[in-house]
Amino acid sequence: MTQIATTPAVRAPVATPALSGPGLFTVLLAAALPLVDFFIVNVALPAIGADLSAGEAVLELVVAGYGVAYAVLLVLGGRLGDLFGRRRLFLAGMAAFGVTSLACGLAPGAWSLVTARVVQGASAAAMLPQVLATIQAATSGPRRARAMSLYGATAGLSMVAGQILGGVLVAADVAGSGWRAIFLVNVPVVLVGLVLAVRFVPETRSQHPEPVDVPGTILLAVSLLTLLAPLTEGRATGWPLWTWLSLAAFPFAAGAFYAVERRADRQGRTPLVPPSLFAVASLRRGLVLILPFSIGFSGFMFVIALALQRGAGLGPVPAGLALTPMAVTFLFVSLAGPRLIARYGTRVVAVGSVLQGVGVLLVVLAAWRTWPHLGFASLLPGAAVAGAGQALQLPNMFRIVMSEVPPARAGVGSGVMVTTQQSALALGVATLGTLFLSLVPHQGMRDALVVTLLVQLAGIVLTGLLSLRLPRTVG
Repeated sequence: MTQIATTPAVRAPVATPALSGPGLFTVLLAAALPLVDFFIVNVALPAIGADLSAGEAVLELVVAGYGVAYAVLLVLGGRLGDLFGRRRLFLAGMAAFGVTSLACGLAPGAWSLVTARVVQGASAAAMLPQVLATIQAATSGPRRARAMSLYGATAGLSMVAGQILGGVLVAADVAGSGWRAIFLVNVPVVLVGLVLAVRFVPETRSQHPEPVDVPGTILLAVSLLTLLAPLTEGRATGWPLWTWLSLAAFPFAAGAFYAVERRADRQGRTPLVPPSLFAVASLRRGLVLILPFSIGFSGFMFVIALALQRGAGLGPVPAGLALTPMAVTFLFVSLAGPRLIARYGTRVVAVGSVLQGVGVLLVVLAAWRTWPHLGFASLLPGAAVAGAGQALQLPNMFRIVMSEVPPARAGVGSGVMVTTQQSALALGVATLGTLFLSLVPHQGMRDALVVTLLVQLAGIVLTGLLSLRLPRTVG
């Protein structure tokens, strides 16, 4: 009798539904959207500026407003998914992304576009962390390894394809929409994604959901804003006093954030970013690799778009298509990534750094020798080799970071990883973009491009050296 009476009190763990093939396709489609939209505007900025009579500072806000809002809210998005259900947040974030994309495409003026872009970035922050958290919670073993590799391949390919797609859509001028097509194209894609998600994406959530850490959320937002806002807007606005005050405040905000999170972690409460999470060596070392890689990647994409259009005189389509070899080699090499890392271990990442470095050097030589006739043919060898190198790094970095994160912390782990990547992407545009544009008046477009790419090369070397500290194998 005693045994029968106590049996109902013992709850068997609820089995998490497996992520099917169509479900994986759906979440990867959602993963592509925010990254495509980060890069798609690079080749459209001249057209946006001309149509909306927007100055350089406002145009930079079109890029930075999206990127900063996205980066600031990502960890919170991951926590909310753990708390309320990842599928629910995924659907809400995707629907909001579609609505804000429509608002961007219909924006009547420059400031309404900036506002819509900020809200679009917030929508992406609700949607994207659920992708990695769902993969982590609804797959295991070889299926998880394959899904993480596909996620990394999707992320890298999206960043290159976004720039190519932007050029094609602007030049196509679909139904007279001009640059607006780069945002309106998201609407049908989101509608398809929502239909697929309702049917194929399983609901997952943490078995022990953690409440929102309000002080941590506020301090993380302040930390990222005090760093990213002045770096992205400083040069265009002439470095006013607020930019220097903001940068001076950053270390204090970051220190306060760490102290609050560490105290909450020690007291057994649930901080937004638990410092104990960084005890996972694979996560800690993988995040260190993502920083220089993403800074260099986004800086390269931004600078090459400006150089090809303003310096080499290419239109948006030739400027976008010049990077096609990078996208093609990235796609095919990334497909071989899981087999390569299974056979050779994480040294594949170091080899990728070497290949990427060689590719960037080939681009430097092409710019030095052929300027101003830089285009598809002259960039082909360097872009192709760099794309292959990037494909050996990025998908494997993502897989390494998440390989040992417990499923119960999948939301916060994915939020931390994507926040690191997105912050680094914004930093890349701010730092390498600022360097390039500051050098142009004094050294000319060619020499400014060469110097900026050589600075990126130093970051590639750093990434390769850091990758040697990774464990030889990854789960």
